Parts: sequence; structure tokens; C-alpha cells
Amino acid sequence: MEKIQQAVNEEAVMVDKLKHGNKQILAELRKVIVAQDAVVEQVLICLLVGGHSMITGVPGLAKTLLIKTLAGILDLRFKRIQFTPDLMPADITGTDIIQEDITTGKRQLTFIKGPVFTNILLADEINRTPPKTQAALLEAMEELQVTVQGLTYPMERPFFVLATQNPIELEGTYPLPEAQLDRFMFNIIIEYLSADDELQVVNETTVLKQPEVARTISGPEMIEFQKLVRRVPIPESVSRYAVSLVRASRPTNGSFDFVKEWVSWGASPRAAQYLVLGGKARALLHGRFNVSIEDVQALAYPVLRHRILTNFHAESQKVTTDDIVRRLLEAVPTPKSGL
Repeated sequence: MEKIQQAVNEEAVMVDKLKHGNKQILAELRKVIVAQDAVVEQVLICLLVGGHSMITGVPGLAKTLLIKTLAGILDLRFKRIQFTPDLMPADITGTDIIQEDITTGKRQLTFIKGPVFTNILLADEINRTPPKTQAALLEAMEELQVTVQGLTYPMERPFFVLATQNPIELEGTYPLPEAQLDRFMFNIIIEYLSADDELQVVNETTVLKQPEVARTISGPEMIEFQKLVRRVPIPESVSRYAVSLVRASRPTNGSFDFVKEWVSWGASPRAAQYLVLGGKARALLHGRFNVSIEDVQALAYPVLRHRILTNFHAESQKVTTDDIVRRLLEAVPTPKSGL
């Protein structure tokens, strides 16, 4: 009985620590980032789950600034890769080079680690490099390791890929393969600010003094928070709803007519996993230790929008994946209890 009580007390301490850490991060972010509350929350949820995120938006909306600022707040190693058409896989993972031992005079191959060996990796404009180079991230994102010349090199935890892409400029860009898109927990859409918020941005960024952010959460603390997220209980009705939502996105015999008409491929089981994990992290950020239907519904768009592949019928009718997710949320029945 004492051990159970001790475990409960330790869990309560971790929850309080997470709440305090979240307040610290938000306070530091607010020194630099104006508004974009939903975007900030989704990025934090992604970090608490241990997933990767893609932030999509037109130029000038502070996508890169948000990631760089967050990396400055967290006490984690940070590296940035500017993706360009001439970028090679070895520029990401690293490569073997021949080095001579000064004492023996013998030459041997030595692996020089690439920028992927870090805690937070900013993949800036990830869609500007060919699929061959994009694929260099696949193993690191999924298995936290890199294989070069038949040798496997483990990576340090935690590891996050935060990528940006521009949705309107198509010249010189390459669509991300579906296999890589599926490895991103979220595809976060960043929108234009309101007039008042945009005025605040202009006023704050055109003065001499620029704000400085303080470092808060360390790597070991982030790993403990990730473990805490996985211990959050979820009612079976909520997890079943998440699975139903994902399965309804697939154009099978029993699916909705609008899905059959507009969708070529639906979301994978990984989408349901991320809905549940993201719901657990969102519940903690909102001060709850249980997951609700609202948590799952709130994350349906960033989890599903890049996992649903539309067909030419949808394109001809200008139906977007967000339109399909909205229809799914309306069509899939929710549990009567609401839990």
C-alpha cells in the first residue's frame, strides 16, 4: 500500500512539474511569438509525445522563428538544415572519411556525424530537396538511429524533427513521399494574424532591443514528461472513437459515401496512435489526468490532414483534406457518455 501511495505522490509531483514547465515555456515564447496559441499548443503536445511536426504556412509567418525560439527555451542541443535541391543524404546523416593515425601512420575510415545527431532538428523548407535526400531522415525519425555503410549509429534521446514548408511556391519543390509524411505526428497549419496582432509584431520587431529567452526544461526532464504522458488513463470509449475516426477515413466498402468519392487512401493505424497520445498530452496541458472526446477531436485536423490522400474528384471539386476531416467529425458517432 505504501508503494502505491508513493507512486501516486511521485506522479502528482511530475504533473505539477509539467504544469510549471509549460507555464515557463509559454511565458518565454510570448516574449517573441505573438498569438498563434493553437500552433504553440500543438508543437508542445508533439514534444511531450516524442513525435515530429511539420509546420506549413506562407513565408513571413514566423515558422522558423517559432522553432528556433523553442529550441532556445529548452535546454537541448539544436541544429538547423536548410534544405536545398543540391543537398545530399550524407549532408544530413554524416559520412565516413579517411583519417590517418598520427602515432601509427595507418589510415582508417572514421564516421563524422551529420547535423541529424542532435535533440531538436529544424528541417527548414523540407520540400525543397529531392525525395532521395528527404528519405535520409526516415530511419532517424522512426528508429532513432542512422545506418551508414552497414554500420548503425544510435542517436541521443530526446530527438525531434520540426520541419517547415511553403504551400504556395511550387517551383523547385518536391512533394514529400507518403511514407515520410506518415512519420510526422502533426501537420500544423499556421495562418495569418489578426490586424491587432500583426500591428504588435511590427511594433516589437522594428525596435533596437530584442527579447532574450531563458532556458527551462532539460532533456532528461522532457523524457520523464514523455513517460508521464503515456501513463495518463484513457476510457475505452475514447480510444475506440479515435480508431473509428481513423478507419472511417479509408475508402472501404463500409465507409461513408463522401470518403469513397473523394479519398484514394485513408489514414494509417499510426494516426489513431497519435490521436490517443496527443489527447493524453493535451489533457495534461489542460490540467486533467484523463482524456476526453474533445481532446481527440481537437487534434483530428493536424493528425489526419496529411494522411488522407485525395483523388481527382476531390481536386476537381476543390475539396481539401480539412474538408474531409470536418465531414468525418460530423459523421462518426461519438460515445453517448461523452467521456
